[in-house]
Amino acid sequence: MQKNLTFYFLRHGRTEWNEKGLLQGQGDSPLTVEGVNGALAAGQALNDIPFIAAYSSCLQRTITTARHVIGSRDIPLFQHQGLNEQFFGQWEGIQVDTIRHTAPFQHLVKQPEIYDQHIAEYNQGEPFSALAARSWQAVQDMIRVHQQGNILIVSHGHTLRLLLALLGGHTWQTHRQPDVSESLINCSISVVNYQQNGEEKQFNIERINDTAHLSIATPL
Repeated sequence: MQKNLTFYFLRHGRTEWNEKGLLQGQGDSPLTVEGVNGALAAGQALNDIPFIAAYSSCLQRTITTARHVIGSRDIPLFQHQGLNEQFFGQWEGIQVDTIRHTAPFQHLVKQPEIYDQHIAEYNQGEPFSALAARSWQAVQDMIRVHQQGNILIVSHGHTLRLLLALLGGHTWQTHRQPDVSESLINCSISVVNYQQNGEEKQFNIERINDTAHLSIATPL
């Protein structure tokens, strides 16, 4: 079996909770004007890409972003729970700055393995191991369905940062190391090609966190 798929990963547009510094997770808030402009700019940048399908998480901020990117084009848009943002449990909706200095939060952003070991006492959220499994499975589901072409995927900061590291051959335990991944900007574009020839399967990272289109965006 031969497959050749190119995935265009996009973090959702900036939201009201992003502006307020609130930890969003699987909570949700509307896109800001900046968020809408970013999505429209991404749509312009990707206008010549003949997408065969688009996928978003089940959270409204990614659905709205995807619709702005697609615009009037006839591209089917599907939702996949595996693309949802990491669930932060009792931390969702709180000011990030109030916990940023704490050891639990530093483990979240720097030491995933320690975070997973203590998550029940930290915030009763979702382990990185579970996020890795479901986001990886989401991509595998798309590979199973599609044979050739370009696929748009709109998801979230933590989810995409981990998923891109996995596609690059790293692990959920090491994905937060500085030389492995980076924080993704809202509406940034990352591109990964997948090729399969029989039993040989390979992901190739082509672009990560590309924001060139945002500097030339035309405001609403």
